[in-house]
Amino acid sequence: MRIVLAPDSFKGSGNAMQMIHAMDAGIRSVLPSAELIHLPMADGGEGTMEIMVRATSGSMREAVVQDPLQRSIKAKYGVLGDGITAVIELAEASGLGLLRDDERNPLLASTYGTGELIRHALEAGFRQFIICLGGSATNDGGAGLLQALGMRLIDAAGDALPLGGVHLSRLHVMDDSLFDRRVCSSTFLIACDVRNPLCGEQGASAVYGPQKGADLRQVRQLDEALLHYGAIIEAHTGLAVASMPGSGAAGGTGAALFAYCDAIMQAGAKLVMQRLHFDEQIHGANWIITGEGRLDGQTGSGKVIEAVCAAAAKQNIPVIAVCGSIAADQKTTARLGLRACFSIVPGPCTLEEAMTNAELWMEQQSAHIASLIS
Repeated sequence: MRIVLAPDSFKGSGNAMQMIHAMDAGIRSVLPSAELIHLPMADGGEGTMEIMVRATSGSMREAVVQDPLQRSIKAKYGVLGDGITAVIELAEASGLGLLRDDERNPLLASTYGTGELIRHALEAGFRQFIICLGGSATNDGGAGLLQALGMRLIDAAGDALPLGGVHLSRLHVMDDSLFDRRVCSSTFLIACDVRNPLCGEQGASAVYGPQKGADLRQVRQLDEALLHYGAIIEAHTGLAVASMPGSGAAGGTGAALFAYCDAIMQAGAKLVMQRLHFDEQIHGANWIITGEGRLDGQTGSGKVIEAVCAAAAKQNIPVIAVCGSIAADQKTTARLGLRACFSIVPGPCTLEEAMTNAELWMEQQSAHIASLIS
């Protein structure tokens, strides 16, 4: 029996490869002779860079950059096996995981460090970029990224704006006279599953600001700042970024990449699958087992499970999902094309217990699934 194991990471519990190893152990305890194909997945968020680099036999490079609060850190970016494509994962330099809970401050957090990673790759000669947006600590509309690349954000008094999204409300003009011209001769592909606009009820501040530490007053403050920022960008470039799908990704970083890097956004899961040659790898499989932390109504919005199901349907391969929690009804699972879905959680428990035991429970549930399909 040929079984493809293609889960996403379970945030806070284990990355995709850890989940695969747990799946493998559980299945082999029941089906020791099964052929198991390991295809770790990602949707453009944290871990995407590593998966793409590993899948293409690429390499990692390191640079000293600023973290979201302007402290010096070492961060990595990837080089794909083609030797010409740099993969920048925003979470490496501007991620929420770099901050303690009491340090979260979306008013001041900046994407400057991500811009420094891009600049480092430009200086190394790279002109093809994949930017993975996800897990950001920021709500600065990608302004810091642009500032690191030489863009000057000027207030009405002629002074340069400090870093941080809250200051964008004072933005008067974008001065690109010192903007890195190598950006114009480069191509940028955004790997991301977020399609939120920059502003409004579904915008970056309202939807993602609270998890980055913003209260209701700060959410309104940041949304107004981004709305003003979007208007200045439109006046400068003619591009109405504020309403563009995906411009709100990573605290609005999508807007900056659209406006000044001529970036194209692609669903992260599909991009990863292309680089993994997923369609070829699953050929002849009897089953595909996928999964992610939560199966819910958003699973059909560019997430890994949706992408895996779509690819499997083309080859008539049944798909089973194994998730941390399931909040999807039968209509949702049928629309996705899942043959079955299981939670790894064996019974009532705390969130801490679920996260601590995720790998063990994944192994146990995978053994159960193997007994059902054997």
